Amino acid sequence: MRSKRVNLLICLIAFVLFTFSCFCISRMTQISNQLTNCRNHMSEFKETMQHLKNRAENSRQELMEAFNQMKNDITNREKVSGSLVEKKVNTTNQNETVSNTLEDLKFFFPHLNKADSIYPDIIIGKGRRDVSFALGISTVDRGNHSYLKQTLTSVVSRMTPAEEKDSVVIVSVADIHGDYLNSVVNMITKKFKRQVKSGSLEVIAIPAFFYPETLHVNQLADDSEKLESWRMKQVLDFCVLMLYAQPKAMYYLQLEDDIIAKQMYFTKIVDFVRNITSNDWFCIEFSVLGFIGKLFRSEDLTDLVRFFLMFYKDKPIDSLLSEIFHLKMCDTRKHPVTCKQRKKQICVRHNPSLFQHVGIHSSLLGKEQYFKDIYY
Repeated sequence: MRSKRVNLLICLIAFVLFTFSCFCISRMTQISNQLTNCRNHMSEFKETMQHLKNRAENSRQELMEAFNQMKNDITNREKVSGSLVEKKVNTTNQNETVSNTLEDLKFFFPHLNKADSIYPDIIIGKGRRDVSFALGISTVDRGNHSYLKQTLTSVVSRMTPAEEKDSVVIVSVADIHGDYLNSVVNMITKKFKRQVKSGSLEVIAIPAFFYPETLHVNQLADDSEKLESWRMKQVLDFCVLMLYAQPKAMYYLQLEDDIIAKQMYFTKIVDFVRNITSNDWFCIEFSVLGFIGKLFRSEDLTDLVRFFLMFYKDKPIDSLLSEIFHLKMCDTRKHPVTCKQRKKQICVRHNPSLFQHVGIHSSLLGKEQYFKDIYY
């Protein structure tokens, strides 16, 4: 009987121990699962934190890049503004280096004596000088039609780096409306940023007070008077541009804002000028149309401009150019054939033409023109 009780006690104790062991094992399994879940949550938390950290770093870098871009833009604007301010401050010195050619305007237009300075406003400019070629392009608003971007693209993109370094392209905005000036500046600073930065491309503006009051009055008159006023203003636009460009380069090439240049046009110009055997030339024609593609020695521009200013009311500028050839080179006592031969000697023509006229809508609003250079 006693042995039976001992066995029951042992069984009870064994059962209790077994139950307790099962409980402990079950509890430990639960704890282990909880620890595993906890580790998983911690791992997910770390991954989330790392992802947030990466996003924060990317956002920081983007903000820094944006900040640096803003800083660069501000610096560039300050540089452009600084160039403009510096140029305006040095206007007097610049006038002295132009051999007072701009001061000649006061002789022909007394109203300019009232102005403190008759130097054009330099909107974009590094003051590049001592180069071989200055290329002048005068532009005005043509309403809804513009060829300037196409013209500049062909002119600047078809230069070699060495040619670009030895030249300066000058865009003269000869329009009294500020909106057109702003549109030209915005286009050039975006499309031709590299050329502006290097100093190979400049933009100037001719203030309205440069022009005689009669030009402003005639623009409000009938069509014939508007045409006459347009022609006179065009002559004056070219004159101011030539006077500004004169001290910058050895040669001056006159272009217009609605032309395209041939491939390697600049190389061909340089080679042609270099290989001319006679030094007696006054003008080289790289286009037969109007005043397009006419090359002059800068030292001859003063006499040329003075002649244009004397007769700007009488004829268009291409006709005035023909007149100065006749007056300078032809003796009325000699036979006309001799005069014509002499003119060919001093006005040398390059064949084929290197520039083609593409503008249909004239700078005289409402006028259309379809002439092309057949030698292009």
